[in-house]
Amino acid sequence: MGSRLEHPMVARVSLAGYATKEIKLTDGPMSWVSLNGKNHGEYWLLKTDHFHVVLQSISETFTGGITAKLSDGSVALQPELSLEELVRQTKPAVVYLKGLEKAGSGFFVTNTGVIVTNAHLARGEESLLTLLPGGQQLEAKVVYIDEDLDIALAKVEGENFPHLALTEASAVRQGESVLAIGNPGDAMLFSVTKGIVSAVGKFANAGPGTWIQTDAPINPGNSGGPLLNARGEVIGINTQKLIKKNVTGIGFALSSSDVLEVLHRFYPSIVQAGERTADVKNQSKAMEASAPDPPKVTPSTSIDAVQPSPVQTSAPSEGFGTVSIVSDPDGAEIFIDDKFLGNTPATLRLPAGTHSVLLKYPSHADWRRTLEVLKSSKASLKAALDVKD
Repeated sequence: MGSRLEHPMVARVSLAGYATKEIKLTDGPMSWVSLNGKNHGEYWLLKTDHFHVVLQSISETFTGGITAKLSDGSVALQPELSLEELVRQTKPAVVYLKGLEKAGSGFFVTNTGVIVTNAHLARGEESLLTLLPGGQQLEAKVVYIDEDLDIALAKVEGENFPHLALTEASAVRQGESVLAIGNPGDAMLFSVTKGIVSAVGKFANAGPGTWIQTDAPINPGNSGGPLLNARGEVIGINTQKLIKKNVTGIGFALSSSDVLEVLHRFYPSIVQAGERTADVKNQSKAMEASAPDPPKVTPSTSIDAVQPSPVQTSAPSEGFGTVSIVSDPDGAEIFIDDKFLGNTPATLRLPAGTHSVLLKYPSHADWRRTLEVLKSSKASLKAALDVKD
């Protein structure tokens, strides 16, 4: 070999109106050892020269309702439950997730099968084997991975799944009792550990977002499972533990405020204060995807897709116009009238009338405009997002 690929490769495929998907392109790492025994380092191989991608439509995937208990001072706290009752009520909504090389936990947030878990568990996986506490096995398709936060969403087919309510980090009290449910490696599935909230806030060493530090025992395999308060509400996703000599009892859960921020992209109504349920009805079926100009991965690798029909983002009106949106940097999230429609660059078909356009990108200031769309018109938006100070 005259040269080698020295890092893994993952493609992130986005189309407006469809759930973003990440695809693992390479196998590895592998060791390059010559015949005389000299080690030349690690390398990765492209799995194939062709990658087939099926994207799920947002309107079909993110159905059902999210129960979010947001603290505005007007919502009375529910009574605390005994440990036995807390486990009895919440455990049915927790799942065991297994990929090709990784395994962990997750939990339902809708009765239609939307599952929240960690991105580090779902990244590079098309689907995850899902085991319910009752023994039922299902296939969960990975439908969204947040590029910045360690949060992923998966979806199983079916309905009437037990699901958990989420509450904001602002409602979490230092010293309150918490329960972690998950599937720690080499232990019994759906096991429970108890602790308290040690601290709440930003913690750069753990990563972006708001973190809840707890002394509830968390181990590999607990990743993606819920951290619950004594009322059975999810306050965070168990994500990591501190492994250091002479240090014990320090685990971290990414707060439910960050989970709600991700879910709001698909369920806009959960931003309202108080206990809310956001409903999204099925509108269309999943569609195979592939762009006429596929992302360039390597000269010998391609990703196929078929451009889907333009997306209708609001109630029909007299006529439609076409809007092309690009941004610097690429990949900004597009919200039209508070609805998440994908990432830039994108071309959208919008009903004639006035629309609110919002672009978001991690560590950059939001970009907002009001756009008047005329019947049969074509418009282009070029957004430069400023880096936050």
